[in-house]
Amino acid sequence: MNFFIRLAAYLFHPLLMPLLGATLYYIVTPRFIELEIMQARLFSIAIITLFIPIIVFFLLKNIGVLQSIHLQSVGERKIPLMVQCLLLLLIIKMVFDPYESPELYYFFVAILFSSISALILVLLKFKVSLHQMGIAGVTMFLIALGIHFKVNVLVGIGFFFIANGWVASSRLHTNSHTGIELIIGFFVGILPQLVMLNFWL
Repeated sequence: MNFFIRLAAYLFHPLLMPLLGATLYYIVTPRFIELEIMQARLFSIAIITLFIPIIVFFLLKNIGVLQSIHLQSVGERKIPLMVQCLLLLLIIKMVFDPYESPELYYFFVAILFSSISALILVLLKFKVSLHQMGIAGVTMFLIALGIHFKVNVLVGIGFFFIANGWVASSRLHTNSHTGIELIIGFFVGILPQLVMLNFWL
């Protein structure tokens, strides 16, 4: 049981959420998108939001800035979140166009605002749950996709609501976060996605 609860923190790691959101978009959208374009964009997202942050983490760990990948202290989160914001700006500028792919473009804009909000909270010495922030944002994005494309995604929505609870239980079980940090993380993830719906839904 202990292993099952802890598993959520790895399956729904914040670094995986941008790639998961984009994958869900390509699964749900009824629009025809060439396979090569889809693969190229997913590969670009994986490189920018997953592989580069992992490389940066090991560099920061080697020079003693970070102690572990869990970023347990508030201070350790500052540089990784700054790097994440810069990488998200790169995706917004180089990978997606607001006219060609408005759903994904504003999905990443919302993630950027969530990351900036988390960074501001870190500067205020508050450790928001990045895991909860990530899974909540993807859940809201999937709900919006279902409404936008008039596609039945109730099974997926149900799964992600369960995943939100699973992630919250995992973070509480490992004493990684308090209840208030999880609640604020949930709203920091979901509110920017809600605001961005005005531009594409």
